[in-house]
Amino acid sequence: MGGRAGAILTAVLGPPVAHAAGDAVAATRGASAPGTRPLVLVLGDSLSAEYGLRRGSGWVELMAQRLATVPGRWQIFNASISGETTAGGRTRLPALLAEQRPRLVIIELGGNDALRGLDLGATRAALDTMVTQAQASGARVLLLGMRMPPNYGRTYGEQFTQMYRDIATGRRCALVPFFLEGVAERIDLFQGDRIHPTEQAQAMLLSNVWPAVQPLLK
Repeated sequence: MGGRAGAILTAVLGPPVAHAAGDAVAATRGASAPGTRPLVLVLGDSLSAEYGLRRGSGWVELMAQRLATVPGRWQIFNASISGETTAGGRTRLPALLAEQRPRLVIIELGGNDALRGLDLGATRAALDTMVTQAQASGARVLLLGMRMPPNYGRTYGEQFTQMYRDIATGRRCALVPFFLEGVAERIDLFQGDRIHPTEQAQAMLLSNVWPAVQPLLK
């Protein structure tokens, strides 16, 4: 991917400074006490926090609607914050696991680390820690992978992509290799800022995730 599409992906994860959680969290489903119904916890950045979208139109909310149609009475809790890094996610996850007691944890983080130029080893360690923490709590884990555009350099891009694969293989968790598959190269699927996916793109994002989610709901 190159040119304008590469520039879009470079910025797509939003500003490096996190918004307030109350402003960024997209969908919170399930008022019942934790543990009474199986729960999916989504821990991500602006791609999962409905940045610039109507409330209730993001892919996480679309997944909540899809979950309502499958057996098990699954609910969803979106803990995503625009600008979130893997370090921030690692800090917040233990409390979320204790409070929400999820059966499935979806981790959509890492892109902001690259945009900030953070050490790839630190990003890998933080992601690995989150996966192991979630698994230790008894939850299954789905990791949503990202890719960096060519201007980051071929070596870095390959290492960044491989990082998700290595963690998924080493920890035996599910993986979506590229969360933005089919979206990143289409400028018409981004908002006016050419940074964040449009409402139209949200169904495509869910289509990238749902095949990996389904087997984890059993």
